Order: sequence, then structure tokens, then C-alpha cells
Amino acid sequence: MTRPVRIPADVDRPDRILFGLTGRQLTILTTTGVTLYVAWAVTQRFVPLPAFLVLALPIATVSVVLALGQRDGVSLDRLLWSALRQHLTPRRHVAAPEDASSTPDWITASVDSGAEHELASSPLRLPVEDVTVTGVVDLGMDGLALVAVASTVNFALRTPMEQQAIVSSFGRYLHSLTGPVQVLVRAHRLDLSEQIAELRDTAGGLPHPALERAAREHADFLEHLGAGTELLRRQVLLVLREPFGIAQETKGALPMLRRRGGGQVGEGPRRAAEAQLVRRLNDAIELFTSAGVVITPLDAGQATAVLAAACNPDTLLPPSAGLANASEVITTASDYDWEQAP
Repeated sequence: MTRPVRIPADVDRPDRILFGLTGRQLTILTTTGVTLYVAWAVTQRFVPLPAFLVLALPIATVSVVLALGQRDGVSLDRLLWSALRQHLTPRRHVAAPEDASSTPDWITASVDSGAEHELASSPLRLPVEDVTVTGVVDLGMDGLALVAVASTVNFALRTPMEQQAIVSSFGRYLHSLTGPVQVLVRAHRLDLSEQIAELRDTAGGLPHPALERAAREHADFLEHLGAGTELLRRQVLLVLREPFGIAQETKGALPMLRRRGGGQVGEGPRRAAEAQLVRRLNDAIELFTSAGVVITPLDAGQATAVLAAACNPDTLLPPSAGLANASEVITTASDYDWEQAP
């Protein structure tokens, strides 16, 4: 029997190498210290020490702040680098497989340099390249992913024996993991307009006047509830990811598929990764059944809606709206009533 191993709560926390500092912090501080020492060794003959300290102290202070400072768990040097990249990147991104063309001259002829930078565009690069008809999310060179929705159980209302069974089921699932997995709990807006309209439409056909009155009163209650507060719905998603096996990409196999960044992925590794995802999903369904949790994989439309909501959490587009894939040809109009949208 193997010995239990303690896992820290923050598994993404970087390792402390020396003096309680991470490798990134030591690199910044060491580079700054060595640079200042070399500058002092070169200029000490003609620059007095007080003058050099006046010039070096702000640089050392900025280096220490960048290395040790944090905001919302992110180091300040990462924030500074992200802000610099965001400032140099065009504000407009175009979803195109090739490089986006520049803005026409007849548009930028009468604008200043700042506005021209705003009009400039660059290709939009997303982690997700495609969602197949089976609901598998293509992550390009990072592999494939499969999204499933999980039902919930009320742990507090269970007996101690039932609670122990639930914990044991979850523990068995953790021990069975062979690849990356993410449990995502997300909250999104709940729109009750469809349920309210259905109650009002079917109230007149109920067999008793009391039932009709109760249905209309319940519809009024739901309408008042939605108007007085922001309703949220909680959803638990199980995301399984399977990287491509590098060892399986051998020469002489099926034709290679070109991917973003110049990489290549063969059909063999893709099929193997998809089969492995299906096997892992079936294992999760079987292991969570004993705990009363139902795992249901999302189809292509549902997975696309979840990804769209993740990219724009504050959108008014309902999660159930029929969204087309990036590679899907749109042949019919949507039946969603945009005039009745909130």
C-alpha cells in the first residue's frame, strides 16, 4: 500500500529556491544586481559614489518592487509585460485563418496616428480551433478536450455513511486520473421568460379553475422575482483534456495536418487522443454514478455556447442559443427572437 502524500491547496504555487524566493524573483534581482555592479565597476573612476547611488537606487527599487510585488496573485513583472503587450497590440482582432489585411488607405488617410492604431487589425488567435460534430474541442497542438456537465448533490443533507460514500467515490475518481482534468463551477444569468410564457399559455387548458389560477399566480411570482433581483444559475462542468502523444507521431503514417504555429499533428495521434477521451469520460460516468452524480457530455452546439459564454461572460446571449461552428456553413436563419432579448 502506498503512503499518502500531502498536496498543497495551491498546486500552481511556484517552488521556493533560495531565501524564500522563486526562480523568477531570483533571476530579476540577480540580473539587476549584477548589472548595477558592472556599471559601478566601469564608472567608479569618474563617477562619485553618492552620485552613482542616486542613479542606482531608483533602478534597484523598481527591480525589488517588480520581483516581490503582487496584485491579485499575479507578480508585477508579469502584469507589466502583459500591459506592454496589450499596448503594442492592435485593438481590433479579426477571426481569419490567415493574417488579417491592413486597414485601407482611404480610411486611414484622414486620421491621426492614434486613431490609425485603433483602426489597425491583427489576426485573432484563440486556444480553441474547432468544435467537432461529436462535441470534441480541438485545441490545436495542445490536444483535444471534452466538456461534460455534472449534476450536483446536497452533501449537507446526507447521512454520515452517505457522505463517506460520496467522498470515497470522488477519491476513486482522482486515483483513476491519467490526464489533465478541470472541474469548473460557473454561474450565469437565468432567463425565466420562456418558463413564464409557457405557464401563461398552458394555464387556460388546465382541468380545474383553481389550477389555472395557481399557474397564473406562479407565473406572476416568477416575473416579479426576475424583475426584482438578478437570477443566477450554477453549472458544474467537467473538462477532460488529452494531449497528443508525441511518441505516436511516426514517419510514414497518415498525412499530417498542419496546425497553428507551424506544428504538425497526425491523424493517428488525433484518433488515439479522442478514443482516450471517450474512455476517460466513461470511467468518470461509472465512478460518479455511485455518488448520485450524473455526467452528461455536451454536444457540439452546447460546447460552442459554453465556450462563447466563457469568452464573453457578460453577454446577453442565452446559453441555449443555437450557435454555428467556425467551420459550419450557415444555411438557415435562427429561430431566436432577438426583439424579445433582454
